[in-house]
Amino acid sequence: MNEARVVLLVRDGCHLCDEAVAVVRAVCADTGDTWALRDVDSDPALKAEYSDHVPVTFVDGVRHAIWHVDGVALRAALSRRA
Repeated sequence: MNEARVVLLVRDGCHLCDEAVAVVRAVCADTGDTWALRDVDSDPALKAEYSDHVPVTFVDGVRHAIWHVDGVALRAALSRRA
C-alpha cells in the first residue's frame, strides 16, 4: 500500500477515523514506526472496496483492523517485523 509500516484509510467527517488516527499516532510515536493516512474518497478503487468500512488499518501491507484500532493489538502487530 505504502512505504509506511502502518497505513490508515480514512475519510473526512468520520468520528471513528478520528479515534483511529489518535491511536495509530500514539502507538507509532511510542514504537518509532512510520504511518500514513490515505483518504478513501480520493481514490476510486479504495472507495469502491472500503467505502463503508473506514477506518481500515494496514500493518506491513496486511489488513489489521476495520472500524476500531486496538492499541495493544497494533503494538503486537508492530513487534513482529515484516
